[in-house]
Amino acid sequence: MGVVVEGPEAVLIRHIIGVGMNYAAHAKEQGKGVPERPMLFTKNPLSAGLSGDDIVVPTICQDRPQVDFEAELGVIIGRRPSGRMVRDVPKEEALACVLGYVAGNDVSARWWQKDGSGGQFNRGKSFDTFCPIGPRVVPPAELGDPQRLRVCCRVNGETMQDSNTGDMIFDVATLIHEISRGTTLLPGTLIMTGTPGGVGFARTPPVFLKAGDEVEVEVERIGILRNAVRFE
Repeated sequence: MGVVVEGPEAVLIRHIIGVGMNYAAHAKEQGKGVPERPMLFTKNPLSAGLSGDDIVVPTICQDRPQVDFEAELGVIIGRRPSGRMVRDVPKEEALACVLGYVAGNDVSARWWQKDGSGGQFNRGKSFDTFCPIGPRVVPPAELGDPQRLRVCCRVNGETMQDSNTGDMIFDVATLIHEISRGTTLLPGTLIMTGTPGGVGFARTPPVFLKAGDEVEVEVERIGILRNAVRFE
């Protein structure tokens, strides 16, 4: 069970699926080519939080405090227009399965993501509070085209990421189509659609989150997600 985020209706976040390297600039800053298929990972539903909640860096991360920010567009799955569950959805029907959109921060403990977990992303991205979302759920009719949205991240007022969802390698419809192949996406599944370039570990020198930092993720037509950083 995850958090309940408010919108025209309250939504319980039941499952979180992340997408790696889904912006061309983010792939480039890592010195990697464009992936042929979406790079998927999961996050613990209890990593979810809301705007205004603290991002709490747990004790286990503090000997290697490489905690990073990732501004993202979040997509919350509902049901198909027929009322059926979302599974094996054709791309042309995919956006009709969206319940709403949120701004999100795919907080990542880089050492645990890269070195501490045998090459799997889940642990470094699944610590409690490491997926704040909000500030509200925006219905698809209000948001419009999800591929024409500015996405920004600011840390203590300084802009770190500033891009547009048009730079996605796999657009929202493609992601829903691909992720739902052979897999049922329950209502309340959150897809974190990837982050633009400008993340902290790729900067020179690297920029990681510190106790007392304030992180803002702003997605056009959704609003600003604000979270302070606190060390456990």
